[in-house]
Amino acid sequence: MIRCLEERSSGLLLPTGVQQAVSTDRALAMQLSKQRDVEKVHTTPINSLDLDPVEMRYLISGASNGTIAIHDLHNVTGQPQYTCPLLCTVDRCSQHAHKYSVETVQWYPADSGMFVSSSFDKTLKVWDTNTLVPVETVACRERVYCHRLSKIATKHCLIAVASSLSQVNLVDLKSGSYSHILKGHKGAVYVVDWSPQNEYVLASGSSDNKALMWDVRMAKNCIFTLDQHNGDATRCGPHAVQTAHNGAVNGLRFTADGLYLVSFGTDCRVRLWRTDNGQNMLVNYGAINNVHEKCLSIDVSSSLNPEIVFVPHDSNIDMLCLHTGTKLQRLVGHYNDCNTLVYHPFHQELYSGGNDRNIIAWLPKTASSDDYQEHLKETKLKKGTSRETKKKGANVNLMQDTWSSDED
Repeated sequence: MIRCLEERSSGLLLPTGVQQAVSTDRALAMQLSKQRDVEKVHTTPINSLDLDPVEMRYLISGASNGTIAIHDLHNVTGQPQYTCPLLCTVDRCSQHAHKYSVETVQWYPADSGMFVSSSFDKTLKVWDTNTLVPVETVACRERVYCHRLSKIATKHCLIAVASSLSQVNLVDLKSGSYSHILKGHKGAVYVVDWSPQNEYVLASGSSDNKALMWDVRMAKNCIFTLDQHNGDATRCGPHAVQTAHNGAVNGLRFTADGLYLVSFGTDCRVRLWRTDNGQNMLVNYGAINNVHEKCLSIDVSSSLNPEIVFVPHDSNIDMLCLHTGTKLQRLVGHYNDCNTLVYHPFHQELYSGGNDRNIIAWLPKTASSDDYQEHLKETKLKKGTSRETKKKGANVNLMQDTWSSDED
């Protein structure tokens, strides 16, 4: 950090470089927060979390009993010890609540006044945040594992829906009906994610071990199929089916620049892909336990060097270097499996939820006021001790003489 400041003062480093260095140091110092807590409301496992993309202030969560809750993360008290309050909830007592497990919740990208939820009750609901009443309910033929809205779309309002059907359904938010269907998988589709670079590009992962890249303007075929062997016939055979993993693909996340895609499979492997040609970058992240037959949340940091991948590993969260696969840190705090997580890019914070029914805040390690006061106390004690020692030494030297007590 001192070197960065020196380079900045001499004009060798741009202000964004200093900002990146500070953000990276904060992210690498992430730990279980002792001062930040999230008010507990869920009585069943938490399946999904999402931060509103406008203010990055409101955290929405969905649980396996159909409950949806919204918390305010902004500290209005100014005190270091703070509990994020519950603003509102849609519980099982509400006539509008989902009947079964809520698998995904997501804020509308342009406004926190609306959010979308999907459930095992075969419905997709668009909610008005102010009234907590669904303004649109889309009936699906099978239970829904995941849905996603594009955060950069300006020319369409499509919601990609992954369900137990072997296809990706696209729902038009304007009409509330299906726009078209993307066929290519041979098993249940667990996860979908939109590219942050191109509003028409979509990735999907399925129980058939495949991950496909789509251009939604092309309804016939996908752009390409991700192949873990990069087309090497000596390893997979000339007639072998191209697969991204040796197990179901239930986790996908694009990097912030859209140049790479991170996938997670039930073969306990994480893989990194180029999005322009589907090349496997062959980064070894090590084995990470994954036995879930549902969508599992992973996230990638932005504006850091190196970029960090956050992956649930049983009841823990592994922080991995994006391009080298190095394990940077393991976050330990949940009492049961972690199902979902979301990274706060402004404050370098992480929020996670799991089967222990808790939402945990992970914050950068900083010196608290108590630690600072204790440090000052120790410093004063050390200074006082050194002064007393010097005084004693000076007195001893002044009282000493060269006379001997021997009279001879």
